[in-house]
Amino acid sequence: MYAIIEDSGSQLKVSEGDIVEIDPREGVDKDQIVFDRVLAIGDGDQAARMGHPYLDGASVKAELIDEIRGEKLHVFKYKRRKGYRRKLGHRQPYLRVKIASIEG
Repeated sequence: MYAIIEDSGSQLKVSEGDIVEIDPREGVDKDQIVFDRVLAIGDGDQAARMGHPYLDGASVKAELIDEIRGEKLHVFKYKRRKGYRRKLGHRQPYLRVKIASIEG
């Protein structure tokens, strides 16, 4: 069984037991995260149920594993012949969650 959920403006296809990285959020229960914006639920044998835009009563529950930081991105500004150089780095924070159950 799989579900397509919407989170932070992006769509993710998840199954039970999958480990995914999502954007951090404030006011999160440290044990369980519930995704209630489910776009579709499908099974390999049957046709997928589609929402318009969301399925009523469907939810995906996930367990918080860890708070991580992504790969470092380097930003480099340069102007030729002027001696101007700036180097910046950025690491995006993420939440790593494990999909526990798909209901609906």
